[in-house]
Amino acid sequence: MQTIYKVLLVLFFGLFAPAGTPSAADTDRVEHFEGQSAESLDEALDHLHRYNAQLAALIDADEITAETSYEVHELTYTLENALGRLAKELGVVQDTLERVHLASEADQSEVIATQGQQYLEHSGRLFGLDQQPQRP
Repeated sequence: MQTIYKVLLVLFFGLFAPAGTPSAADTDRVEHFEGQSAESLDEALDHLHRYNAQLAALIDADEITAETSYEVHELTYTLENALGRLAKELGVVQDTLERVHLASEADQSEVIATQGQQYLEHSGRLFGLDQQPQRP
């Protein structure tokens, strides 16, 4: 089941990458950066919030200059690190949901309750759902 999700992610990002995306050969002359690391989900979400805002401001400018391109280039490293953390966190959420799924097949109520709660909390943070779902 995890393989399906990975394939879907690869297809999603592959299909939505712009046709004019530079190749590695096009970027050999460019300085590379490490970017800020995202050691936790909270750090990754914080980086996405702050650096997406910076990116939006840069691309909304009247003109994208060489200096703008340099700034965009530098901040994309941090965004890539944040997305890498989110991909790892998504894998954890998928694994947790799979445990809930298997427990439901085996009628393991304690596993369903504990892992289900963990899934709801983690997926809520990952997808920005501030509130827990309303329970009937």
